[in-house]
Amino acid sequence: MPRTNFHNDQNNPVAAIFWGRVRIENATAFYFFNKGSRFRHLVHELKYKGRKDIGVELGRLFSYELMASGNFSNIDLVIPIPLHRKKQKSRGFNQSECIARGIADTMSKPLDNYSIIRAISSSTQTRKSRYDRWLNVEGIFRVVNPQALTGKHILLVDDVVTTGATFEACANAILEVEGTKVSVAALAVA
Repeated sequence: MPRTNFHNDQNNPVAAIFWGRVRIENATAFYFFNKGSRFRHLVHELKYKGRKDIGVELGRLFSYELMASGNFSNIDLVIPIPLHRKKQKSRGFNQSECIARGIADTMSKPLDNYSIIRAISSSTQTRKSRYDRWLNVEGIFRVVNPQALTGKHILLVDDVVTTGATFEACANAILEVEGTKVSVAALAVA
């Protein structure tokens, strides 16, 4: 499967997505999301066929790499990118939570599914331009439990990063809380 090894380089292409846009401590993706690849098939099994076990296991594998790199050793809390409650109800689960659970368990860090919510339902980012993706997620996340985040270094986790718009919108909401730092980890980069 096509690994990126971006977690070993703080100046990698995923980190560059956020330069000048939002203050991110570290950013990485584990695999490349290439058309026709076996890895892409695994992500589709997770996301569209309900194979939560794939997300947890890939999260565990990813976590070992993150810990070995040293760039992600000072994480306090792991938060999956939230889905809107309607989308989560229709899908039955949040695929990012499965990945985050594998990472949090392996890192022995708490997983927080409740301190930030997706307050506004937005349409899918698939097939949107970079600008439209940014507009689609602007202001959709809200911190509902700032006390749980104050002074923490948070690892935000999602399945695939393309333009970084979703990570950026979520990180901006978190960074309004006093003393927070944000790093991001996606299972794959498109």
